[in-house]
Amino acid sequence: MDEKTMVNDVLENVKSELTKYQGVISETENMQLRQTFQQIRNTSENFQYELFKIAQAKDYYKPAAKASETEINNVKNEFQM
Repeated sequence: MDEKTMVNDVLENVKSELTKYQGVISETENMQLRQTFQQIRNTSENFQYELFKIAQAKDYYKPAAKASETEINNVKNEFQM
């Protein structure tokens, strides 16, 4: 397995973990446990972003095209209703 594949695989796994952490956080009643999960999630988010920057610099990862002003305004309008 080459480096690019491994980096992209780790990025996908971390993004999946972040989604799971968010679900656990929203369902946790105990504040201390909730804060612990939030800290873990924050650490994972920072790791994901740092790995993303490395992958982007090495041309391993290409983010989606940026949205146009029209697309951004359409989404804003949908949520303001």
